[in-house]
Amino acid sequence: MSKKVPFALFCAGLTVILAFPILGLNLEHKGTSLVVTGADNWTLIGVLVAALIVFVTQLLKSQIKATYQAVKPNFGGLIQRLPGEDKRKLISKLVLIALIIAALVLPFFTSRQWPDIATLVLIYVILGLGLNVVVGLAGLLDLGYVAFYAVGAYSYALLSQYFGWSFWACLPIGTLLAATFGLLLGFPVLRLRGDYLAIVTLGFGEIIRILLNNFTSITGGPNGIGNIPKPSLPFIQFEPNFEIVWLEFGRRATDGGVPFHKFFDLPYDSSLKVIVLYLIALALAVITILIIQRLIRMPVGRAWEALREDEIACRSLGLNRTAIKLSAFTIGASFAGFAGSLFAARQGFINPESFIFWESVIILAIVVLGGMGSQIGVMIAAAIVVLLQELTAEFDEYRLLAFGAIMVLMMIWKPQGLLPMKRPHIKLKQE
Repeated sequence: MSKKVPFALFCAGLTVILAFPILGLNLEHKGTSLVVTGADNWTLIGVLVAALIVFVTQLLKSQIKATYQAVKPNFGGLIQRLPGEDKRKLISKLVLIALIIAALVLPFFTSRQWPDIATLVLIYVILGLGLNVVVGLAGLLDLGYVAFYAVGAYSYALLSQYFGWSFWACLPIGTLLAATFGLLLGFPVLRLRGDYLAIVTLGFGEIIRILLNNFTSITGGPNGIGNIPKPSLPFIQFEPNFEIVWLEFGRRATDGGVPFHKFFDLPYDSSLKVIVLYLIALALAVITILIIQRLIRMPVGRAWEALREDEIACRSLGLNRTAIKLSAFTIGASFAGFAGSLFAARQGFINPESFIFWESVIILAIVVLGGMGSQIGVMIAAAIVVLLQELTAEFDEYRLLAFGAIMVLMMIWKPQGLLPMKRPHIKLKQE
């Protein structure tokens, strides 16, 4: 153990060196100048406690690992008692149906806050599943995914502002425009892999954000675009004449629409538009899940996995790498545009600061935390990340620190993610 003391001291000292400037020093305005002041005593004590924990952890690393292996639950017997593959598929379908029914009923028995948060969770579910196609299935590291998200959001905002188009007309247009941008991005990066691909996609995301900031005559620049209308729903009216009426859920309707509460002669309820938007987001998320499940089972899904595992072997099998990469970028980007239109409808106001690099990091973290290629894992991770962001809004200063700590712990104890993707394995019989 004495051999580990120098390294443990080094790690503890490094913790103090890194943590003290961030947490132990503050910048305060005094007149026209900035003055560096020290933090309170509790913060300094926290830094020292963190350094002590690092020292003890590094000193007793082998004992901690042995203890963890001893108390680690063994799921081998439980897995053997599970029903067969056919029954498990049936049970999973029944559970999925039950969850959808519960999600449909839940907003009517909760406060207004929770359907709004659930809508944001579903938006990140769609984003995570779309990026999962690019990163998790095709193995292409994309750090500029938020650019396609911005394309979808601005498509709806601009078309509704300048041409008065509805959400349902703009949704497929935003999806197609984002897919087009994904296709255009795919061509110059066909020969790139790994870190080089990440740098190019990162630059693409920043280019889109800067363009949105500078085209003030069209996008409004930093001021953004406001008064984005909420989605309306069609209702078939048979009397006195057969016609389709577009019901809106605000207090007043726009041209061509009818307020829902006036049409049915009901008192106005402001929470109704939040619930309707949540139900629309739920329907779009279910559609996304079904489409991606179908794509994974198709030859294109197998080609994505082959490209991820070994690009050289993929080429030797006669698969067209160009088509595979372009299909992954295009399909992944289309779902980002899908989610972007929904995000603009939820927020009612967007500006370029809604699509910074941090958003790409969050979406990529959802994919990594959930498990590369795992749909269920991505959905669970999206719910966890969004709920943590909403519940820790008061501790915004420490959010990045907590987020980084969670990622480090996940990489140590669960490097494959919460629910890693199951892949078929073939075992040869031992002679």
